[in-house]
Amino acid sequence: MPLTPLDIHNKEFSRRLRGYDEDEVNEFLDQVIKDYEALIRENKELQSQLQAQSEKLGHFSNIEETLSKTIIVAQEAADEVKSNAKKEAQLIIREAEKNADRIVNEALAKSRKVALETEELKKQASIYRTRFKTLIEAQLEMLGHDSWDTLESNPALHSASGDLNR
Repeated sequence: MPLTPLDIHNKEFSRRLRGYDEDEVNEFLDQVIKDYEALIRENKELQSQLQAQSEKLGHFSNIEETLSKTIIVAQEAADEVKSNAKKEAQLIIREAEKNADRIVNEALAKSRKVALETEELKKQASIYRTRFKTLIEAQLEMLGHDSWDTLESNPALHSASGDLNR
C-alpha cells in the first residue's frame, strides 16, 4: 500500500544517542510531504484529464462508427436505387420494344391488307374495262350492221316511234 502524506507526517523515528538533528529531519519531512502531496494532486489531475480524454475518444469513436455505418447504409441505398433504376429502365425498354414490334406488325398487316385490296380493285377494274369494252364493241358492231339501216327505213317502226314522240 502506497504512503500517504499523513503517513509521512505521523512517522515517528526512535531516538538514539548521537542521532540526526530532529529539526532538520522534520523540515526535510515537511518538504517531502509537500512534494508528495503535489505529486498526488498532479497524478489525480492527470487521471481526471486522462478519463476526460478517454470519454472524448469513446464519443468520437462512437461518432466514427455511426458515420461509417451511415456511409455504408447510404452506399447500399444508392446501389439499390441504381439497381432499381436499371431494372426499371430495362422494363421500359422491353415494353417500348414490344409496343414498337406490335405497331410495326400492325402496320405490316394493314399494308398487306391495302395491297390485297388494291390488287382486288385492279382486277375488278380490269374486268369492268374488259366488259365495258366488249359492250361498246358489241354496240359498235350492231351499229355497223345492215339490219340497222333496215330498221330505220321500216315505216311501221316510224309510226310507232312517232306515237312515242306525241
